[in-house]
Amino acid sequence: MTQRRGLLIILSSPSGAGKSTLARRLRDWDPSIVFSVSATTRSPRPGETDGVDYIFTSESDFKAQVAAGDMLEHAHVFGNFYGSPRGPVQDAIDAGKDVLFDIDWQGAQQIRNSALGQNTLSIFLLPPSIAELRRRLEGRRQDDAATIARRMQKSWDEISHWDGYDFVLVNDDLDATEERLKTIVTATRLRRSQQPGLTGHVRSLQAEFEERK
Repeated sequence: MTQRRGLLIILSSPSGAGKSTLARRLRDWDPSIVFSVSATTRSPRPGETDGVDYIFTSESDFKAQVAAGDMLEHAHVFGNFYGSPRGPVQDAIDAGKDVLFDIDWQGAQQIRNSALGQNTLSIFLLPPSIAELRRRLEGRRQDDAATIARRMQKSWDEISHWDGYDFVLVNDDLDATEERLKTIVTATRLRRSQQPGLTGHVRSLQAEFEERK
């Protein structure tokens, strides 16, 4: 049968709920999953590579792509534009590859409303408690107290959009959540809409049946 159509796998969560770790584990489980490389108008930081970390572009080019419908989602953050170019994603799913997005609820909503929306699988990760979310943020030792406070303040706004996703997982145990995540991806890959070859296969079965009459 014809190769399946790829998925746009969207992972969202408040900071500290385990999104980055689970995204990495998902790609370790299936290295064929492609991570979506975002375009941005900000300048490259030391050590960043164009086309690998980000696709660095000018503001005028970025806005032109948005106007042409070539961005699946985009946002203006701290004075710079960020977005997901449609072309590489379209090529990947047409080739049967899944594309993984690490984005917030606003980006997820834009992608679901895009021309590729029927191919999306959206998953939201919840922490087991707000106290545990704070403990994880503090345990990373990556942010100062003020930054952690900002992340905690933002977390409720993100959590309030949990019901806009296909699946919601409470990440109370990382290994168990990973297994549930892989089960969801495996099952959704078999969704009828992701198997364009099914129509032709059924027609061939019908033709074979008619020949045997």
